[in-house]
Amino acid sequence: MAGYLLFATERYALPILAPLAQALHAGGHEVAAWFQDGAAGAVLEGVPSIGLEQALAMRPRAVLSAANWVPPFVAGAKVQLFHGFNVQKREDARGHFRVRGLFDLYCTQGPATTRPFQELAAREGHFAVKETGWPKLDPLFRDDGGQAAALRAPAGGRPVVLFGSTFTERLSAAPHLYDRIAADIAGGGRYWLLTLHPKCAPDLFERYRALAGDNARFVEPEQVMAAQRAADVLVSDTSSIVSEFIVQHKPVVTFRNRVPQPHMLDFDDPARLPEMLARALSPEPALMAEIVRYADSIHPYRDGRSSERVVAATEDFIAGRLGTLSRKPLGALWRGLQIRRDLGYWGPSRS
Repeated sequence: MAGYLLFATERYALPILAPLAQALHAGGHEVAAWFQDGAAGAVLEGVPSIGLEQALAMRPRAVLSAANWVPPFVAGAKVQLFHGFNVQKREDARGHFRVRGLFDLYCTQGPATTRPFQELAAREGHFAVKETGWPKLDPLFRDDGGQAAALRAPAGGRPVVLFGSTFTERLSAAPHLYDRIAADIAGGGRYWLLTLHPKCAPDLFERYRALAGDNARFVEPEQVMAAQRAADVLVSDTSSIVSEFIVQHKPVVTFRNRVPQPHMLDFDDPARLPEMLARALSPEPALMAEIVRYADSIHPYRDGRSSERVVAATEDFIAGRLGTLSRKPLGALWRGLQIRRDLGYWGPSRS
């Protein structure tokens, strides 16, 4: 039986694919990973990394993609996993709900994503939709081997605040909140876990790494899920980490969010950071109700088994249990040619 191929183009996709790899191994499936572009050279524990020619020769049962695209000329069902939640950084036509004709199956995160994709599938006809939950969040709801506890231990009983920022310069809180975060860290009343999107500017990384000490720790990308478990409150902006964190039913403080929502404590003056943290650490019942309502709309699964549901949905699709698809649109052929050009591959399709 052919194995599964995991595909990514950015390093931030690794925490999405890692739980899937574990679920596939547990199910007795063979697994390989193909990492392109920004993810080139990345490694998933226990998963061999292969290149284009090996991916073609592998003839995978399915390609599970945590990227916006997937090579259509590699064999197997093409499954979209998403690399984040819909946080409305862009209009729908350019963002989360953009359909390019490359995928056969969309594994959606929750009702807020499922309904729009079901409407698109009914109209377009060339892909199926199955709500599974998001594999990246599986570690939030199952034993992580003590990683979260280890990150929380230095707090010594103090509240733990996680800071995470988007790389989009016009939306990033990192440059604006640095001084206030540094002052709060110096005060020592709270313990901070600091992280930045891997695409943030190097000078920001240097500044935030330098804040580490008795009252703060800088968290590397592979530790972010454990950090989310460890923290009581998140401070962020328009990053998708806001939605990831709130799924735990914990408060979030957002700085100049592009589309502020009732489940957020949004503010636009850096001087108000201490005030907003105090509100988040003692949340009002109305705020908690909004947090639960929103969290359950985007990701109602709290069992840590979304990866298993993705595998089951893929197998259902392959077996024809999710219906029959119409032909891909002509635009997909053009995108396939663009991908061939970018990869330098003009050989035969292996589908």
